[in-house]
Formats: sequence, C-alpha cells, structure tokens
Amino acid sequence: MQLIIHERDLKLKHTFRIAHDVREVQETVIVELRDNEIAGYGEATASNYYDRPRTAIIKALEENRALIESYDYSKPSEFWMKLKDAFQASSFALCAVDVAIHDLYARKQGKSLTSLWAFSGKGPNTNYTIGIDSVEKMVEKMLEFPWPLYKVKLGTREDLEIMKSLRAKTRAQFRVDANCGWTAEETLANAAALKEMGVEFIEQPLRAGDWEGMKMLFKQSPLPLIADESCIAESDVNSCAGYFHGVNIKLMKCGGLTPALRMIRQAKTLGLKVMVGCMTESSVGISAIGQLLPQLDYVDMDGFLLIENDPGKGPWIKDDQLHMPTTPGTGVTFIG
Repeated sequence: MQLIIHERDLKLKHTFRIAHDVREVQETVIVELRDNEIAGYGEATASNYYDRPRTAIIKALEENRALIESYDYSKPSEFWMKLKDAFQASSFALCAVDVAIHDLYARKQGKSLTSLWAFSGKGPNTNYTIGIDSVEKMVEKMLEFPWPLYKVKLGTREDLEIMKSLRAKTRAQFRVDANCGWTAEETLANAAALKEMGVEFIEQPLRAGDWEGMKMLFKQSPLPLIADESCIAESDVNSCAGYFHGVNIKLMKCGGLTPALRMIRQAKTLGLKVMVGCMTESSVGISAIGQLLPQLDYVDMDGFLLIENDPGKGPWIKDDQLHMPTTPGTGVTFIG
C-alpha cells in the first residue's frame, strides 16, 4: 500500500469567524492510501485553536509512513490501536489515516461503510453555519443560502440582536454555538430569550473545563446544552453526562471513525443526544461523517458548502435536503 499526501488550501466563500478564531482559507491535508487501482481517502484540516498546523500533521504522517503502508487490509478498527500508539497526540493525522483505511477497506468489499456497519435509516439533515460578522452581513449570508436549519455562531456583545435580526427574515430552525464565549450567567439569560426565538439547543456556552458552571446550567437552562470543546476524546463522553444533554463528536479531535463509533455507542448508553460535527473539511472528510448519519440525532456536515474549491465530490443538496452517494467506501471521489 502506498501513502500519498496532498496539501490543499480550501478557499472559504466568506470569512469564517467564531468566538476564538477567524480565517479566510482553511489549510487541509488529504491522505490517499492506494493499492494498485483502488484508493481510500481521509482528511485532516489544520487548526490554530487546537495547535495542529498543517506542517505538524504532515510530519506525523511521514514519521509513521512505514507503519501506515504495512496495513494488510484486514480489520481497520484493530489496526487503529497500533496507529494510536504511534501517533500519540497527533489525533488529526490519525483521523485522516483511519478514515482512509476504512474507505479503502470498504471499497475493496464493494460496499459503503454504512452498509458494512449494517446501519439503517437516513439520519438527520445537516445545519448550515452562519459565522460571526456584522448583523447585516450575517443576515446576508443566511439569505444567500436558503435552508431549513441554521447553526449560528455567537459569542459577541450583539448576540441577541443578531438572533432577532435573523429570526425576522426566516422561519427556519436555529441552533446556537457560543464556542466557549459566554459566562454561566450570560448563558441563562440568553437561553431564555433564545428559546422564545425557536432555538433548538446551545452548543458549548462555557469554556472547556468549567464543570461547576455547566452543572448549574444543566439543572437550570431552558434549552438543551451540547458539548463540543468539552468532548474531545473517548473518555470525555462519560465526563459530559450530568453536565450536558448531548455531545458533538469531531472525527479529527477523537482520532477517526474507529473511536467515533465507540463514542456514539457510549453516549447513547448514557442517554446523551449524539451529534457529529465538522471542522470545515472538504467533501473528503464530510463524506466520512455521512457514513454515520443513521446513528445520529444531529449533524453539522456543511463544510463542503462553505468552500469554493472542493477537491472532492461526494454529498450534494437538493430540495432543502442533504444527500449522500451510496457508492463503495465513503462515497467520495477525489478530484485533486
């Protein structure tokens, strides 16, 4: 098997601003694992917040090239344990390899991952994300992309004004992501107002690690609370029970599809709602998320909709609904 590394700069349609980051270009790494005429693909985007520059992702891949290329096409999930020990803290690179191995394995079987896992059902529709900007610009972004479900990034001094302005222009469902930008007191006050505006839930209102604040909010918030920055690795799922009503699992944070599947099962056991989110991946990474849809309550897989130069072709939208290919593997076609 041959490891091929592709570096790409994903050009965002709009400047993407959240409470702790801003960017116009998303750097990404596409991992291709090729066995003669069949190839599998995975992706890892760079992240300033998690201190995962693209150079570090590539370095981790090159350092483990021999191990990666030794994969014998048997059981992807078992091979992940060897990869985990080798990659250690490089979960983003680990994710790209794990997804590529799953994709290659399923393509060799001639089946989609969803069918291999015997998942049934269509799953939820994706939200479309509106990044932080001026009130006028956020309204403009929303109207530019009519959609039945929006996730709005907040964490500013104008949060309620933003939501009132957006609500005045649409009857769509809203979700709110504060990205650690609020205090517990702000969250309670905002939650009451947001509930009146038809907001479905609040994602990560407090900084990760503020368990005392989350315990209070868990008991008092009129809206459900979903963990993101507080739920990184598998062990975090147990920690979130009793503090959040659900968890947002990110493939790159946890290290790929293998641990994500275990996290989903554990969250369901604990009675937590399950969401899987993206980190502005191209269709390569988004297609992997799509294989989990039947197991999810919510999904945020709009990354491919936010970029201008998608190097892959996979999911598409029609009639206000996300659609996934049913071709082998994750279903993605790498354009280059």
